[in-house]
Amino acid sequence: MPYTRVWIHFVWSTKNRKPVLVDSIRQKVFQHIKSNAAEKGIYLDSVNGYIEHVHCLVSLGTEQTIAKVMQLIKGESAFWVNKQNLIKDKLEWQDEYFAVSVSESNIEAVRNYIWNQEEHHKKKTYTEEYNEFISKYKFQKFG
Repeated sequence: MPYTRVWIHFVWSTKNRKPVLVDSIRQKVFQHIKSNAAEKGIYLDSVNGYIEHVHCLVSLGTEQTIAKVMQLIKGESAFWVNKQNLIKDKLEWQDEYFAVSVSESNIEAVRNYIWNQEEHHKKKTYTEEYNEFISKYKFQKFG
């Protein structure tokens, strides 16, 4: 049996960055994402976010790809939120997402960053965070 440990920090937003993950439902959504991931065999270490985005720290299994994990987490969670009528409008996630590898030595820092999202976003908007990710990881849009 292969032994792997590949940590990925995922970030994605609501469609058009609509602020629908309000305080009254945010933790319900994140708890559902975590339990759904476990049911699908996805090791989701940490999940949190703010009113218009989500952060997850995932350790990929040997048969898992970034694209498949995102499809399973994003698609099912939007379906669940809409089925539960947790928000007035329909929840849709933005198609794009960030996925960056995290070294084993940096796991604790990423966990803390994810767990402290509400405090973090009192000082910085998601747009500012988004632009920092683009710059820090030198992401480029192609096509």
